[in-house]
Amino acid sequence: MNPSPSITDAEFAQFQQFIFDQAGITLPSSKKSLVSGRLAKRLRLHQLERYGDYLALLRQPAHAHELQVATDLLTTNETYFFREPKHFDFLRQQALAARGRAQMFRVWSAASSSGEEAYSVAMVLADCLGDATPWEVLGTDISTRVLRGAQRAQYPMTRARDIAPAYLRRFCLRGTDEYEGTLLIERGLRQHVHFRQVNLNEPLPVLGHFDVVFLRNVMIYFSDDTKRHVVARVVSTLRPGGHLLIGHAETLNDITDAVQPLAPSVYRKPV
Repeated sequence: MNPSPSITDAEFAQFQQFIFDQAGITLPSSKKSLVSGRLAKRLRLHQLERYGDYLALLRQPAHAHELQVATDLLTTNETYFFREPKHFDFLRQQALAARGRAQMFRVWSAASSSGEEAYSVAMVLADCLGDATPWEVLGTDISTRVLRGAQRAQYPMTRARDIAPAYLRRFCLRGTDEYEGTLLIERGLRQHVHFRQVNLNEPLPVLGHFDVVFLRNVMIYFSDDTKRHVVARVVSTLRPGGHLLIGHAETLNDITDAVQPLAPSVYRKPV
């Protein structure tokens, strides 16, 4: 069997349709090598010579687990601690304004990947709210694989470069011995952060309502029609006066008027 199978244009087109149906993600033609590279090991594992055969396997009910594996491999996005720091400055303002209130302050990291965004949010809330106001963070993603990593909360120390030294000392534990070169988010912070699988391209499960939702750097993969549906679902979870944060390269122009622009990439739901 060929150890490095090549993917044909027709097979790539089928996988473009597959991931659009699964997650609403539009893969450009420039991602052909990414698709073949990420799935090649799965073909070898199942002793398949063609990507078309692998796609046929994914359509079999008996291989539901493999369907999730393929979805995980094709939807993983880059993330890191305190990405786009202005959003965390804004979050700090909102949290300080809520300090002392009885109602829980809730934040949703709606495309949390391996968890760095959710834990970054948690560090800010722990710093600003402490025990003065109850708070929690929900992190969701379509990929069960990255969510398992998020729940472990252990990261290479090289990922800590954008964590403020005070936060690093307060909220992170340095690994020793066999864990040298890694950090672990400390237990007290982890207790405020919960993860679950959610596909934004489908009707949402009951998640409750949020003061702030981070929906960043995910809509660039969606068609305009998919964006409208996803944003409508996400906005429905915002409390009146709550805020939606999107990536700095993204916009909601012609997508929704259910939230109003407050600043670049920051939107507010009317009261």
